[in-house]
Amino acid sequence: EFAAMAIFAAMIFDGLDGRVARMTNTQSDFGVQYDSLSDMVSFGVAPAVVAYGWGVSDLGKLGLAAAFVYASCAALRLARFNVQAEVADKKTFTGLPSPAAAALVAGFIWSTYDVEPSLGLSVLGAVLTAAAGLLMVSNFKYPSFKEFDLRGKVPFIVILSIVMGFVVITIDPPRILFALALVFSFSAPLIWAWKRLTASKAS
Repeated sequence: EFAAMAIFAAMIFDGLDGRVARMTNTQSDFGVQYDSLSDMVSFGVAPAVVAYGWGVSDLGKLGLAAAFVYASCAALRLARFNVQAEVADKKTFTGLPSPAAAALVAGFIWSTYDVEPSLGLSVLGAVLTAAAGLLMVSNFKYPSFKEFDLRGKVPFIVILSIVMGFVVITIDPPRILFALALVFSFSAPLIWAWKRLTASKAS
């Protein structure tokens, strides 16, 4: 439970570090590379280790494979992001962002830590862990939300939505955060499948 919470805490600091660096004019190439290493530990290694220790290890080598797939895909995702950072579209991410993938795994573990362990639950955890890893190295497009600028005038509806979002999350943080991560993670594949289906029907 506390490990999953720590991963979510790392997401908050991951969202702040770049902004603080820009505000204080202290950004550097070293900081960019160090940020990637931090992301790899927080959103690549930690979720894989936590998932394996939580119950994926009950599946033996299959559980180990699921954790390895996640960790290795996280490394590939971050390497691809660094290579494409200068030329990629700022409005979208190619592949599931590593913090969102970590939220999917950590949210599932956090929301089921008090559930009686079972083979079915371990299988579901392994499938989610491997799926999160594969989505990170996919070519699906995810919104980056970088176009939102909170430094200027912010519409009242945006402020209200942020406040209401925090209120909703406090009702049941583990399950609501997991639900948000689940919807975001699988939104791109579902949209892609829907477009392919409608295109085939139109032709």
